[in-house]
Amino acid sequence: MIPLTLREIAQVTGGRVHPDTPEAGSVTITGTVVTDSREAGPGSLYVARRGDSADGHDYVGAAAALGAAAALTNREVDALPCVVVDEDPELLSERPDRPPYDAVTRAFAALGREVVDRCDARGGLHTVAITGSSGKTSTKDVMAQVLGEIGPTLAPEASYNSEVGVPLTVCRLTEDTAYLVAEMGASGTGHIAHLTEVAPPLVAVVLNVGTAHLGEFGSREAIAQAKAELVQALPVGGLAVLNADDPAVAAMAEEAEAVAARTLLVGRSAHAQLRATDVRLDARGRPSFLLHAPGEGGAGVPVTLRLVGEHHVGNALAVAAVAHEWGMPWPAVADALGRAEPRSRGRMEVTERPDGVTVVNDAYNANPDSMGAALRALAAMRRDGGRTIAVVGGMLELGADSDAEHGGVGTLAAELGVDHLVTVGDLAGAAGTAYLAAGGGATTHVADRHEAQELLTGMLRRDDVVLLKSSRDSGLRFLGDALADPTAVGTAPQESA
Repeated sequence: MIPLTLREIAQVTGGRVHPDTPEAGSVTITGTVVTDSREAGPGSLYVARRGDSADGHDYVGAAAALGAAAALTNREVDALPCVVVDEDPELLSERPDRPPYDAVTRAFAALGREVVDRCDARGGLHTVAITGSSGKTSTKDVMAQVLGEIGPTLAPEASYNSEVGVPLTVCRLTEDTAYLVAEMGASGTGHIAHLTEVAPPLVAVVLNVGTAHLGEFGSREAIAQAKAELVQALPVGGLAVLNADDPAVAAMAEEAEAVAARTLLVGRSAHAQLRATDVRLDARGRPSFLLHAPGEGGAGVPVTLRLVGEHHVGNALAVAAVAHEWGMPWPAVADALGRAEPRSRGRMEVTERPDGVTVVNDAYNANPDSMGAALRALAAMRRDGGRTIAVVGGMLELGADSDAEHGGVGTLAAELGVDHLVTVGDLAGAAGTAYLAAGGGATTHVADRHEAQELLTGMLRRDDVVLLKSSRDSGLRFLGDALADPTAVGTAPQESA
């Protein structure tokens, strides 16, 4: 983090230094900013947030024991020098278009923005923000690797895309950072608008508008409005990179025009300005395609990806658009895309076991769109003499559409020729029923991942490809880890704390 004193942090956040002494005010944060006291270290700032099950203020002493220099709090705590921010109900009424975040969360956002502004003032910071119902994290990973070939680049760890994750990311900026990749998620109106105030984008990438969080938003139209907040945050002359193949996203060109930003449509449809043609998948489900750029004639630039799944083609086009916007020639973009590797665990993570079984662990998260993409990748990875087996758990936050959406998963699995569908947990049951109704082969329903592991341990054989796909809380990602390790098959996977 760019060093800041507690006095400076208090000025930025509207807080006060405790204790009120010159010594406390001059304490300087030189280490990381953390919200988990166990991650504190020398010079750290510990942000004491209140959660559903724990109050961060109870762990200020633990952060101090690990070397933290100070804390950001909502009340005075004596274990460390603090910047204390008080709740102000009037702030909530002043911004009804923003989520009602507590004082520490708002202060953390203000601190993150200060770090961004200081980094920008020292040399110009190029910020690209990515949103979408699915594919954000994988796209962020590729974006970071490609932009990293242009200059020093910072991207989020894991899926840091929330009101906590974005400030955590930007607080890792250093004086030499040239490119910031920000992943921005939303589960309600105003969430992305809030995040863009922390990390204002020069380029906005909108991948898709699906049905993730449908139960919270109420409609796909409401989800589109929330994603459009990213485009609305662009400066004059900024760039909106929009998915031409998703009508709800392509329509956001009007939002870009309203703020005098530019638009580049990317995709496979004829009206895409940056387009992919001749898309093919190899035996491991990795796509290749020809990239056709605006103003470039000829047969197109060949691109071969190391990521698994045809859905990565659209993500790669978005990355290509941003890299070219910031100076990378198209042939170099294609080469850089070809070097990018999967980075985040549990996202189309492919393991080929010594016994000939292929395990595809894509169980970090799930919604109808990503579920469909994973099933299509599974179908493309079929091996001669082997079976395709899909192990699917429940998809959360779908509201009244839950049964229908799970049923759609089962129907698609049957249409793709998946040989065996294993449904895990009550929510996923509708998928099995629809799979059989659509002419699927065999289906088995189990109560939980432990029963699924017992079933699969006796079922899997050479040349089988097995996909694990579910929302995170089902725990299928741990089953995927166990199946990927032949020595662990038959043992219960252990959850981390």
